[in-house]
Amino acid sequence: MRRLLIVGCGDVARRMIPLLRGRYRIYALTRERGRFAELRALGVTPIRGDLDAPETLAALAGLAHDVVHFAPPPDRGARDTRTAHLIASLARGSSLPQQLVYLSTSGVYGDCGGEAVAETRPPRPRTERARRRADAERQLRTWGRRCGVRAVILRVPGIYAADRLPLARLERGTPALAPEDDAYVNHVHADDLARIVVAALHRGGPGRMYNAADDAPMRMGDYFDLVARHFGLPRPPRVTRLEAGRAVPQNLLSFMQESRRLVNRRLKQELRCALRYPTAEHGIAAAREAREAAGERREA
Repeated sequence: MRRLLIVGCGDVARRMIPLLRGRYRIYALTRERGRFAELRALGVTPIRGDLDAPETLAALAGLAHDVVHFAPPPDRGARDTRTAHLIASLARGSSLPQQLVYLSTSGVYGDCGGEAVAETRPPRPRTERARRRADAERQLRTWGRRCGVRAVILRVPGIYAADRLPLARLERGTPALAPEDDAYVNHVHADDLARIVVAALHRGGPGRMYNAADDAPMRMGDYFDLVARHFGLPRPPRVTRLEAGRAVPQNLLSFMQESRRLVNRRLKQELRCALRYPTAEHGIAAAREAREAAGERREA
């Protein structure tokens, strides 16, 4: 049986594990011993290690045929040292992984002025966070070419699910941009992303990048309006870009300053991935129905 190592076993990884159970012996790297019971309950063998402490990663050498790298870069610095430590640890084994799938961010493209963006567009990351992601991509593609490891890059936009919606933001009344200033954003449902990762393991090309996005880019304010409509919340007030600089937290403002519409043709043609939620309308409607059904079960 093939051995799969998950690095960064968060929400999307947990959604992916049932899709692979029985086909892989699955391991997960965690720095928290307190997560061992949770991981074992998922059918996963936990391995304790910390990407910020490379001396703890010796057990990864020669362990896996396949690796899925979900872990984010560190919070500061120009490089993704966590990815560098992971590569070095994997390289110490007598046998290298045959493939590694890395979940990057669509933020590596930077601001594209609302243009349609395919994977051939050169990265121009504007934020430090996106620059570290772009550095991780470069490290992995270089390592893959040099060592014969099939490195597959998924460029992921905003992830949402029933438990990953901006309900608290809407309840606080955080503003969105006025239509004339608003930016295009892209989304993918967490369940669809888990299925995309599985497809990348099976059909991803070496050194190939894929926009892991749904079919329908939309204006950011329209997305918030959509969530508000489905969950009976007030729509956010709209402000100009200048006003947003004073009214919106800086971490949210950075997302408002980049506009792009991701093209997902490779996702469909090469990975042959059919999305369960091709638009945010589909996914948010399903989230509302699930919440309503859960409420009915509690009342019963």
